Amino acid sequence: MTDLTPTYRFAPAFQAPTGSAIRELFKYLSLPGMISFAGGYPATAFFDQPHLAAAAERALRESAVDCLQYAATDGLPLLREQLAGLMGRRGAAVTVDDLMVTTGSQQGLDLLIKVLLSPGERVLVECPTYPAALQAFRLAGLQVDSAVTDGDGLDTDSLAEQLARQPRGSLRLLYCVPTFANPTGACLPLERRLALLALAVEHDFLIVEDDPYGALRFTGQEVPSLLALAPQVDGASGRVVHLSSLSKVVAPGLRIGWLIAPAPIRQRCVIAKQTVDLCTAPWAQQIAALYLADGALERALPALARGYGEKCARMLAGLEGLSDVVQVSPPQGGMFIWGRCRGGVDASALLQRAIEERVMFVPGSPFYAAHPDASSLRLSFAAPSLEQIDEGLLRLGRAAGRLL
Repeated sequence: MTDLTPTYRFAPAFQAPTGSAIRELFKYLSLPGMISFAGGYPATAFFDQPHLAAAAERALRESAVDCLQYAATDGLPLLREQLAGLMGRRGAAVTVDDLMVTTGSQQGLDLLIKVLLSPGERVLVECPTYPAALQAFRLAGLQVDSAVTDGDGLDTDSLAEQLARQPRGSLRLLYCVPTFANPTGACLPLERRLALLALAVEHDFLIVEDDPYGALRFTGQEVPSLLALAPQVDGASGRVVHLSSLSKVVAPGLRIGWLIAPAPIRQRCVIAKQTVDLCTAPWAQQIAALYLADGALERALPALARGYGEKCARMLAGLEGLSDVVQVSPPQGGMFIWGRCRGGVDASALLQRAIEERVMFVPGSPFYAAHPDASSLRLSFAAPSLEQIDEGLLRLGRAAGRLL
């Protein structure tokens, strides 16, 4: 008898794909009483629901056609205008024509990979770095190398030595989160930002600056983005592509991000986006545009940063009681605390004990392109309440006691 079972022939990258290690942990969220320090979710209590609801009602009442019909692939004019103004207030002088709207900033990275890179070409990432970026690069068949970091982010002196050993132009793209990096929370100092831009000119590569957390500073001095600084370095203008998002500061459910890039890159990204989703949801775009136009985000940001600062301080205070187990690096903003288990303890083993105690975090291994530090871990203070932070750290202490 003929076997009629269908045969599926997958593309090479998807013959045995690896999913997100962080999202694999979500199955534990349904356990009764689980406290999560794992995902980088914003605090639902901080969502500006009244003003978002007002913007949504107004969008449908005043702009039903714009909300319910297809829109231009690069985004609604009103939203692009508001985002250009937002970037101007952040120190980067851009025009409406410099940016396009994306369905979250992750789509912006995906579009860049499609239009700029071919399988086998080399990209450089921070060590450690954002795992969804690693996943995107690997699925595209790219060679992913790592650059040394320390408590202040990319070590540009080490990077200069690394690049000097390679032919100019062999590196196509460097991806980084210079402001409150995921996972380390590090913020690249001004002098290193200028040095990085100079290296991009000297060695002819493009910098992708991912900036979802830059507005969430709760201590220390503001540092301009790489995009804002590029005009100060000869030859650096046009070498920075900037990605950002409203996910961390307004609501991830909107799925509103944006990409700022030189015209040749941006135009090709628009064409690539046409084949993906035609346009980012116009209703969500109109809601975001009206929310920004009302000034609601600017009014909300100070309290938002203070709220996350309070949560971070609470977690750091609690971690002092676990200092014999975990060594951590205090951030100046963002949503994450990076640490290492003392004595070379495997963070994955600690996680298993922690889940039994009904608390979760993310082991650090998925954040490395190669040679992971098995003792490293990431804790997010963003989503849990202050009381949950206190209780979760008590549970983590019990888990460590059981393991050790």
